[in-house]
Amino acid sequence: MTERYFDINGIKNQSELFGAFDKNLLLIEKELDVQLITREGVIKVLGEDTNTQKAIYVFENLRGILEKGEGLTEQDVRYAITMAEDGILFSAASLGENYVCITSKGKPVKAKTLGQKAYVDSIKSSTVTFGIGPAGTGKTYLAVALAVDAFRKKQASRIILTRPAVEAGEKLGFLPGDLQNKVDPYLRPLYDALSDMLGAESYQKYFERGLIEVAPLAYMRGRTLDDAFIILDEAQNTTPEQMKMFLTRIGFGSKAIITGDITQIDLPDGKRSGLRDVIHILKNIEGISFVYLTAKDVVRHPLVQKIIDAYERNTKRK
Repeated sequence: MTERYFDINGIKNQSELFGAFDKNLLLIEKELDVQLITREGVIKVLGEDTNTQKAIYVFENLRGILEKGEGLTEQDVRYAITMAEDGILFSAASLGENYVCITSKGKPVKAKTLGQKAYVDSIKSSTVTFGIGPAGTGKTYLAVALAVDAFRKKQASRIILTRPAVEAGEKLGFLPGDLQNKVDPYLRPLYDALSDMLGAESYQKYFERGLIEVAPLAYMRGRTLDDAFIILDEAQNTTPEQMKMFLTRIGFGSKAIITGDITQIDLPDGKRSGLRDVIHILKNIEGISFVYLTAKDVVRHPLVQKIIDAYERNTKRK
């Protein structure tokens, strides 16, 4: 059994590090199979050599988050553990100091993982960014937040959000209402993200003035989109022809973000995914960036990350 020590004298908000009723410490003990003993000024870590080293890494990572002056959430602790298991240390600066956007309710939107930070930085610096990764990694939400931020700062005169209306086990024809009613369920995640950022009233006002557009991908054909922030969501369900059509809509002063998960393609059998194709076609082109998010960047319930990992293992076995 190995003993290691983590000095906490320099941490002002030690209660945040411990968590209510020491819940953060209990989580670290459970996940890393170590014993933690708090004494004045130090945390004593007992356990197998590798596990105790990981625990020290966790505390270093949590110190980095606390240095930003923010409280710790369970999600923060779990992410610190995930990074420590890979031997990765990060600081406050590595996650970024600035918020991406402030929602209508005053809640800050920010990159919560190193992968998300790379994604945000890429969107800011590139004309076209592909965000590829599993569900729950914040691909769409962060893209919408950056679009709203650019719109508020008058860096873009309008926001255009689109996604292919591809059926995932259900038929559009069976849904009630006219064509708009039928495609609305496919666009709901985009409506929700925009309403969260802008507030329902502001969103409706901009929507009616044509400054914000949420529409199926087919509506983009034949247009040139200047001075716009354009987001294509669920791009794994585009065909190669649709992907080419979308990318050639980009006009002067515009920025495009394409998000997708190549493990969740809902296209009919025999149809190629435009997202899969474009990864090979457009690599190494200046102004176009590809960012790959992983299960480590999942910011939903901890079970989501485990589910994604389980499916990836199953795919590899097959």
